[in-house]
Amino acid sequence: MHDDRALVEARLKRVLDERIRPAVYPASVPLTVEAWTAPGEPVPVEEGLAATHGPVAVGDAWGAPWATTWFKVTGEVPAQWAGRTVEAVLDLGFDERMPGFQCEALVYTPAGEPVKAVNPRNQWVRVGDPVAGGERVEWHLEAASNPVLLGDEPFRPTDLGDKETAGDAPQYRLERMDLAVFDRDVWELVADLEVVGELMEQLPVEGGRRWELLRAVSRCLDAVDLQDVNGTAAAARSYLAGVLSAPADASAHRISAIGHAHIDSAWLWPLRETVRKVARTTSNMTNLLETEDDFVYTMSQAQQYAWIKEHRPEVYAKVKKAVAEGRFVPAGGMWVESDTNMPGSEAMARQFVHGKRFFLDEFGVENEEAWLPDTFGFAAGLPQIIKAAGSKWLLTQKISWSQINKFPHHTFAWEGIDGTRIFTHFPPVDTYNCSMLGREIAHAASNFKDKGVAKHSLAPTGWGDGGGGTTREMIAKAKRMRSLEGSAHVTWETPRAFFEKAEAEYAEPPVWVGELYLELHRATLTSQARTKQGNRRSEHLLREAELWAATAAVRAGFPYPYEELDRIWKTVLLHQFHDILPGSSIAWVHREAEKTYAAVAAELTGIIDAAQRALAGEGTGELVFNAAAHDRSGIAAGGAGAPVVTGTVTVADRTGGGHVLDNGLLRVEIDARGLVVSAYDIAAGRETVAPGAAANLLQIHPDFPNMWDAWDVDEFYRNVVTDLTDVDAVTVLSATPHEVSVEVVRSFGASRATQVLTLTAGEKRLDIATEVDWHETEKFLKAAFPVDIHADRYAAETQFGHLYRPTHTNTSWEAAKFEACNHRFVHLEEPGFGVALVNDSTYGHDVTRTVRGSDAGTTTTVRLSLLRAPRFPDPLTDQGVHRFRYALAPGATVVDAVREGYRINVPERRVTGSGAVAPLCTAGSDAVAVSAVKLADDGSGDVVVRLYEAGGGRARTSLALGFEAASVVATDLLERPLADAPAYAVEEGEVALSLRPFELVTLRFSR
Repeated sequence: MHDDRALVEARLKRVLDERIRPAVYPASVPLTVEAWTAPGEPVPVEEGLAATHGPVAVGDAWGAPWATTWFKVTGEVPAQWAGRTVEAVLDLGFDERMPGFQCEALVYTPAGEPVKAVNPRNQWVRVGDPVAGGERVEWHLEAASNPVLLGDEPFRPTDLGDKETAGDAPQYRLERMDLAVFDRDVWELVADLEVVGELMEQLPVEGGRRWELLRAVSRCLDAVDLQDVNGTAAAARSYLAGVLSAPADASAHRISAIGHAHIDSAWLWPLRETVRKVARTTSNMTNLLETEDDFVYTMSQAQQYAWIKEHRPEVYAKVKKAVAEGRFVPAGGMWVESDTNMPGSEAMARQFVHGKRFFLDEFGVENEEAWLPDTFGFAAGLPQIIKAAGSKWLLTQKISWSQINKFPHHTFAWEGIDGTRIFTHFPPVDTYNCSMLGREIAHAASNFKDKGVAKHSLAPTGWGDGGGGTTREMIAKAKRMRSLEGSAHVTWETPRAFFEKAEAEYAEPPVWVGELYLELHRATLTSQARTKQGNRRSEHLLREAELWAATAAVRAGFPYPYEELDRIWKTVLLHQFHDILPGSSIAWVHREAEKTYAAVAAELTGIIDAAQRALAGEGTGELVFNAAAHDRSGIAAGGAGAPVVTGTVTVADRTGGGHVLDNGLLRVEIDARGLVVSAYDIAAGRETVAPGAAANLLQIHPDFPNMWDAWDVDEFYRNVVTDLTDVDAVTVLSATPHEVSVEVVRSFGASRATQVLTLTAGEKRLDIATEVDWHETEKFLKAAFPVDIHADRYAAETQFGHLYRPTHTNTSWEAAKFEACNHRFVHLEEPGFGVALVNDSTYGHDVTRTVRGSDAGTTTTVRLSLLRAPRFPDPLTDQGVHRFRYALAPGATVVDAVREGYRINVPERRVTGSGAVAPLCTAGSDAVAVSAVKLADDGSGDVVVRLYEAGGGRARTSLALGFEAASVVATDLLERPLADAPAYAVEEGEVALSLRPFELVTLRFSR
C-alpha cells in the first residue's frame, strides 16, 4: 500500500477542525446578556442574584483582575427545535489554555441552585434532551475574571498576582452566549475519529493494525459530506465501527482511570478563589455522574470538602449524595495535599488525623491510601506516618518530573527510616491531568517499568491544578478504549479497586529505601522565608499550647481548648499545602499567610499564657517553663521550676582583631571580619572549624534558574559566589558572667546583615541571631560552616527521626541532591567527634566535601539557605527584614543534635508564681523524644502521649507518669486502639518501653 499516512493524518486534522467539530452545534440563537460587577470581594450568591444588572453584548470587554461579574442570560428555545437536544454555549472569552488558569464561572438557576461550571473545555449547559420548543431559559453566571499568569511568556514578573497591585483593566471579552442545537451523532463522530486517529499515530508503521485504522479513517472521511456534515455523520460512523469493536489483547496493559481534578488549594490564585474553584469543579463532576453510569470521580483534601460544606451547601449536598452512592470518592485522608519535606513530625501526623477524621465523620469513609500526585518529593519519615494513620498505600506522580535520574519503578514498596514499607504507585502516564489522549494511553503502556510482573497502572483523568475535572469527551474516549485492539484496556475504577488489584498481582515488589527525592523544585525549601518561619513557629506554639493546656487541665482543672486547637491546627495544616509552604504561590497568598500566622501566634500565645498562669498559681517567684523534649537548666521536659545556672563565660580581645569567648566548655574566636575562625571543644581537645577556613560566613550567589523561578535553583548557581567578608562593625554587645554577645554588622549590595553571636555559661553551643534587611533581586544568600570533619554521610532531621545523605557525589543520584531538606538540625560525625548545626526556621541546605592542600585532609561544609529573591510568581519575594536563629554545637552526638534542635525552637517561658510544676510524663532516655502531650480529641479527658526513638538505635527505657492513670493502650494517630500493638501497662507510675530505631508510639492513658 502506498505510504499515505501523512496525507490522511493532515486530512483528518483539517476536516475535524474546520468542518466536523463546528457541526456539533449546527444551529444557534443568541441569548440576551446582562451583567453586574461586585464592588470588591465575591458576594453571597443571593446578593449576586438580586443585584441590578445592566445590558452587555458579545464582544464587550469585562473583568478586572480578580473581580467577580454576575452575568444574567435569558432566552427562549425556538419552536422549530422541538424534539432536538439543546444546550447553551457560554464562552466568556476563553483561550486554548487549560481550565483553571483564566476566567471561569459557576452557573445558577434563578433560585440559586448550582447547575454546573463553564470553562475553556466545558462551555455547555444542557437545556433539554429533547426540548418541546418555546422553553424560557434564565441562568446566572458567577464569573471570576482571574488573570492569566502563565501566559505566552511564563515566569515573567507580573503585578497581577495581588489584587492590590493588579489594576482594574478588563481582561476578557465575551465571545459567545448562545442557545444551540446539540447534534449527538456529530459529537460521537468526533470522539470516534479522535480515538482512532490518535491510536493510529501511536502504532508501529510496520504493524497491520495501523494500516487498518488508516483505511477506516480514510473511508469515514470519504463518507462525510462536507456540505452536510450533520446529515452524513451517522453513516460515516459506520466505517469506524469495525475497527472500534476489535477487542484488545488479553495481555494488554490495564489502566484504571479515575476522574480527577488536582485542585491546588492556593497557587496562582488566593485561598478564597479555591473555595469557588472547588464548587465549580464538583458541580461539573456531580453533573457528569448523573448521566455517565461507569464514571467514578475522586477528590482528596478534606479542607476542600469543608470549604464547600461551609460556603456552597447546595453543592456539598450533591457531593455527599454521590459519595454515599460510591461514585464520588474521598481520597488520600489528609487535610490538604501538603508538602511532605518541611512539615514537622506532629504536623505531618495531624494532616492524616484531621483529614481521615473528616472523611470518617462526614461520609463514613476510611481512607487506606495517601494521595499526593503533585507534592515536591517525599520525606523518608512518611511511610510510618501513613501506616500509623491506618493507611497502607501511596500514589504520586511528581517524581516523573526529576530532571537527572529516571526513577526505576512505577509500582514498588517504599521503606522509611524505621523500616515501615508502603505499597506505592507512580502512574506511568506521567501526568495527573490525563485527558485520554491516545499518546497518553500509549505512553502509560510503553513507559510502565514493571512489565512482566505487573500490568495495572492508574491514570488520574481530568483537568487539574486550577480545577475543571473530567469532561464528557474524556469519558467518551475512555468508553471506546475499554477494550480496543492496539490500545491498553481503560476502565473507570476507584483508587481502592486499583490498589487491591495492583497489590494482588505484585506480591513481592521491588523496595526503595529512604526519601523519594525530587530532582527539581529544590528552591521551594527556601523561597518565601516568612511563610516558612510562620509554619515552624506555629508548629512549636501548638506543641506548647497542647502540652501546657493538658498539664493545666490535669493539675488545675483548666478548661482544655478543644475547639480552638482543632481550628488552629486546620489553619496551620492548610498553609502546608504544597504551593503555600514551599513559597511558590502569588504575592496575595503569602501576604495573607503572614497575617494568618501572626493571628495564630497571638491566639496560641494566649492559650499558653492562660495555662501557665493556672499552673504557676499565686506568688512572686519566677518559674521557667520548659516545653522542649529534654531537660534544660535543671528543669524537666514538660515541667517548670527555678533554673540552675552553672559556670561563667568570659570575653577577651583577640590578637589581630576580634574577640575570644570562653565558657570552659567551648572557646570561640571571632576575627576582625566578624567570622568564626575557631570553635574549640575544650574537653575533647578538638577544633571544629576547618584549618584556614571561617564559619558563619555569609555567601551570595546569582540565582536565575532556567524556569520555575520560585521553585527551582539550578546547579550552575554555584559557579559564581561572593564571600561577604567586608564588615561595618564588630563590637561586644553585652558581657555578663552568664552570657557574652558580639554584634557583627555588614552591608552588601542594597542590603544589610546584623548578627549577634552569643556564648552562654554551661552551654557547648554558639548561638547566632541573624537579621537581614534584604533588598536583592535574583540572588541566593547562604550561611557557610566549614568544619574539620571527615565523613561520607551526614544526618538531616526529618519527621520522627533523621535520614542520612552522602557528602560525596559518586553517582548522578548523589550529585542531584545539591540542595536538600532538614528540619531542626544537620549533624556530621566521625568516630569520636561530631558537630551539629541547628536552626529555628530554615529548611534548605547543602553539604559539600573538599580536599585541603598540604595536610590532605577533608573539609566538610554545611551551608544553611537563608534567602532568595525570585520574581515569579511574586515579583517582590522576600524583600524586607528577616530574622533567623541558628547555632553551632561542637562535640555533639546525634542525640545532642535532637536536643539542641528542640531547644532553639522552643524557648523557655518565664512566669511569676510559686512552686514547681511536675511534668505529666518524663522519658527515661535522651534518645526518646516526646513529640506531643495532649488530651484526647474525643473530649474524654484521656491523656495522649506520642513519642519516638530519635537516635536511630534501640531504646529500652520507661515513661514516668506525673498523674494517676487507670490504664494505657497503644493507638494509631487517630487515637484508636491498635489490635496488633504490644501490650503496655502502668506499673508503679511508669510504662516500660522497648523501641526500635525511629519507632513511633502513641499511648492513650485513661484517668
